[in-house]
Amino acid sequence: MTKKSKAASKTSGTGKAAVADQAPQDQAAQEAAPGVPAQGEAKADAAHLDTVNNELVDHGYLTEEEFGTVSETLQRNLATTISLYLKFKKYHWDIRGRFFRDLHLAYDEFIAEIFPSIDEQAERLVALGGSPIAAPADIERFSVVQVPTETVRDARTQVADLVADLTRVGKGYRDDSQTVDEANDPATADMYNGYAQTIDKIRWMLSAMMDDDRMN
Repeated sequence: MTKKSKAASKTSGTGKAAVADQAPQDQAAQEAAPGVPAQGEAKADAAHLDTVNNELVDHGYLTEEEFGTVSETLQRNLATTISLYLKFKKYHWDIRGRFFRDLHLAYDEFIAEIFPSIDEQAERLVALGGSPIAAPADIERFSVVQVPTETVRDARTQVADLVADLTRVGKGYRDDSQTVDEANDPATADMYNGYAQTIDKIRWMLSAMMDDDRMN
């Protein structure tokens, strides 16, 4: 038998074992390779994506089902708050006319009140064993507030739009407070109650501005 035939025979005799040995190595190499797409269902919590070094971690006192309920609200509210921040900034930059100074300053004051909740909601999700999704496309997907792409300079148009958003966001926090409380997470429920109060106050102040007859 030629040297080549002997090598082929040896390989064919151990083929299954070789494939079995090589498969884990190939899989490990693929998993370790940068840029490999995430495998698994893209839920509202990045910790559930089946990627390398991203094993599901302990949810503390919450069951997996309870965590799923709470994490969905946290991801949505995080995305919404980021979008609301950007929307206030967009209108802060674009405002023109007689109410320029009042609204230019007021928008930044309102931003200062809601901005801390961005980090608080993200860190609450992490504390419960999750991982916030924060890519721009995901923020847009989860948010209930849409950041305008067009330029809006009119004061009444801006304020009316923000009041409508804040009405929706405030109700969302109140609804989510009840939802997470029923999911055995009163701590997150308390957070949402505080955020709802802040949103309601900002909504009230903007609504009061619209009572000015000059804002037409």
